[in-house]
Amino acid sequence: MSGTGKRTRWAGVLLGATVIAGCSEFRSGNLDYDLRGQSSTVAGVRQAAASRPVPDANGLITYPNYQVAIARGGDTVGMVATRVGIGARELADFNGLTPDAPLNPNAVLALPRRVAGGTTTAGRPDITAIAGSAIDRASGAPGAAPVAVQGGQEPVRHRVARGETAFSIARLYGVSPPALAEWNGLGPDLTVREGQYLLIPLVVTEDGASTIASPDPGLGAPTPIPPSASSALPEAVEAEPLPASPQLDQFRTEASEPPAPPAPAPPPTPEPAAPTGLQRPVAGDILKPFSSSNEGIDFRAPEGAAVSAAAAGTVAAITRDTDQVPILVLRHDDGLLTVYANIQNIRVEKGDSVSAGQPIASVGGGDPSFLHFEARRGFEAVDPAPLLR
Repeated sequence: MSGTGKRTRWAGVLLGATVIAGCSEFRSGNLDYDLRGQSSTVAGVRQAAASRPVPDANGLITYPNYQVAIARGGDTVGMVATRVGIGARELADFNGLTPDAPLNPNAVLALPRRVAGGTTTAGRPDITAIAGSAIDRASGAPGAAPVAVQGGQEPVRHRVARGETAFSIARLYGVSPPALAEWNGLGPDLTVREGQYLLIPLVVTEDGASTIASPDPGLGAPTPIPPSASSALPEAVEAEPLPASPQLDQFRTEASEPPAPPAPAPPPTPEPAAPTGLQRPVAGDILKPFSSSNEGIDFRAPEGAAVSAAAAGTVAAITRDTDQVPILVLRHDDGLLTVYANIQNIRVEKGDSVSAGQPIASVGGGDPSFLHFEARRGFEAVDPAPLLR
């Protein structure tokens, strides 16, 4: 791929690298799911989730109003469709996927129609399902064994809307994100997609039974009544005059005088300035300067030339772009980050301390070959040119 093509793919990767460099170690047990920095005051948010029903031999869970198929390890949408006896394209389209899309183990696929001829809760045959299964068999489509309707409560089946996340959906229904992930086979990053169907976990009541998780758990929570609304204020009582006293007279005089102006606030502490002496990370002419479309400087350099640290610091992150070309991020004492991309033969590891001018990698390939160098403060890229010696 040309140098221009590579540069167009780095914006998201470099942003992710700075996030990695600026975040503390993730601890799942302490994650604040609703980002309020405190425990929820709604008891529903802390409700324990029941276990998801066990699917049948073909991976089906059947409820009175819908069916879902549960994926196994290594499944694609097409493989699940074959196992439950429905068209792969039909199942894929209904779930916003492609027939060859890989699935997480225990992932949930909603069925667009009932398959395998279960029975209704009233015990009457499901004529629609039986007819559909017979048509499939006549056309040569594989069919699944009959399944029974799942007993107990039927969970809410939620379709993910644009902008929703697993965390916002879990909070909406008052269940924990881990429970939502377990019921739906979500990956470790809890990614959901628009149009995806999710089963909302049933919750365990005080008597041990399972029941439906209700949306918006804040509704119905008792609101504390302010004291002024629960009891009348006492009637005003005319105050008796205070007895004459030199001390009281002095107090009244001081109280009537205007208060002294507040002391001026101390001047704000200036933020630490960026270092004014960054070293050039590689010898060579500037191939492409800093601009709105290039958040750094591209230095022309021969492939394999040494890349040096622009300043003393610590290796904050080592990641790769979509072409598996390494990207290295150094964190410096004043909070500045320097980023080195289109490199190879990295000579340091994450957490290593490096000195200014220390070789850290080699220049990668390209036509022409070059080094992409950035300076960043948080998410903001700054022009490295004024900082370079």
